[in-house]
Amino acid sequence: MRIAVVGSGISGLSAAWLLSRHHEVVLFEQNGRLGGHVDTHRVETDRGSFQVDTGFIVHNPAHYPLLTRLFNELGVASQPTTMSFSVQDAATGLEYNATSLDTLFCQRRNLASPRFWGMLRDLRRFYRAAPALLDAAGPGPSLGDYLEMHGYGAAFRDQHLVPMASALWSSPAAGILGFPAKYLVQFMANHQMLQLTDRSPWRVVQGGSRTYVDAMSARWDVQVHAGAPVRGVARNANGVTVRRDGGHEHFDHVVLACHSDQALALLEDATDSEREVLGAIPYQSNDTVLHTDVALLPRHRKAWAAWNAYLPADPAQSCTVSYFMNLLQGLPTGTPLVVTLNRTADIDPSRILVRRSYHHPVYHAAAVAAQARKHEIQGVRRTWFAGAYWGWGFHEDGIRSGVEVAQALGARWGTARSPHAAWPLEVAA
Repeated sequence: MRIAVVGSGISGLSAAWLLSRHHEVVLFEQNGRLGGHVDTHRVETDRGSFQVDTGFIVHNPAHYPLLTRLFNELGVASQPTTMSFSVQDAATGLEYNATSLDTLFCQRRNLASPRFWGMLRDLRRFYRAAPALLDAAGPGPSLGDYLEMHGYGAAFRDQHLVPMASALWSSPAAGILGFPAKYLVQFMANHQMLQLTDRSPWRVVQGGSRTYVDAMSARWDVQVHAGAPVRGVARNANGVTVRRDGGHEHFDHVVLACHSDQALALLEDATDSEREVLGAIPYQSNDTVLHTDVALLPRHRKAWAAWNAYLPADPAQSCTVSYFMNLLQGLPTGTPLVVTLNRTADIDPSRILVRRSYHHPVYHAAAVAAQARKHEIQGVRRTWFAGAYWGWGFHEDGIRSGVEVAQALGARWGTARSPHAAWPLEVAA
C-alpha cells in the first residue's frame, strides 16, 4: 500500500519507521526539520560546545518501554539524570527544593513554619489517599473539587501540587485544578510519583534527543518532504487525496500524526464524529526560551533543581517553569543553561540563545471523554490519527500511538503492553 504520514513528531516518526518495512511511505512535514518536540541546539560555552534540548528531554525504561526499545534498536545511548523539583513563590518569598532535608529547608525559617509543615503533612496524606480514586467508578471530581472535599490546605495545593502538575503539563494553574483528579492520579501512580522513595531512575539521550531522530531517518526507506505543509485531505471510496502547494497526491491511507486541532483543520470532509472528538482536545502555545539568565532560578543556590516552578506575585498570572539543563543533561560547564516556559519578559534579552513556541494538549473532562471515543474515528475512511494527545501528552504516548496505527496497517514490532489504563494495547509479534 501507499501511505501518507503527515507530521514528523514522535508519532509520525514511529508510524513511518514501522510502516516503511511493509509499505511505501511518504512523510510530509511542514517545518524544515524532522522531530517535532525533539529540538536540540548546539551552544558554545566556557568549556566548549554542548547539545542542549529544549523540547523532549527525559525518559525512563520502566514507563517509556517502547521509546527505550527504539533507542536500543537504533543504538542510541542514554545516561542517568536527576528529576529534582523546586518551588519559588514570589508573593511570600518561599523557596524549597524537595531533593533532601537540607535543600527542602534551604530557608531555615521554614523549620518553624506551621504552614510549611502543614504542606508536608498534606503531601504525605495525598500520596497515601489519592490512589483510592483509581478504584472509583466514573470520571470522578476535578482536582480542585477533590482537594476541597478532603480538606487539603492552600499551601499544599498552591505551593506544591499545582506547580508540579503545571511543570509536567506546561499548563496554567486554573487548568490544572480543572483536571479530572482521577486522571492526574493515574498518571502519578503509573510513574511512581505517589511514593517518596524507590522511584524509577530517569535518563536523557547522550548528545541530545536529536541523536535518535538522525539515527532513525538514516536507516528507513521513507520518502521525506520537509518544509512541505499539507493544505488539505479529502477521502473517497478509492483512497485519500493529500493536497499541498503545487498539486496533490493519491494514497491508499493517510496517517495524520499532527496535533488534534491541526488534523481537524486539514480534513476537507470531516465527519461529525471527527469534529466532536478532535475538537474536544485543544492545544495551547507555550513560549519556550533557552538562555543563560540565572535570575530565572530561585535566589537560594540550594534551591536550584532540575525543574524549578515559579509562582508569580500576581495570582492572576500562571505558574511557570525553568529547567536547569546543566543538571538535567549533566552538562559540565560553568555557563548556566536554562530553558524557561512562558516567562520571556523577565529574561535578560542579551542572554537569550534560542526562542521557540511549542504546543501542548490541554486536558479537561471533555478531552478525557473524547479520548475514549477514539474508536469512532480511527481508521474510518482510510484515515488514522496518531498523537500524544490520545494519552497523557508525553513522548511515550506519542510513540505508542504511532505503533498502534502501524500495527493496524499491518506492521509488527514485538510485544509491549501500555502502562496507560485506558490503552490496553498489545503490539502483536
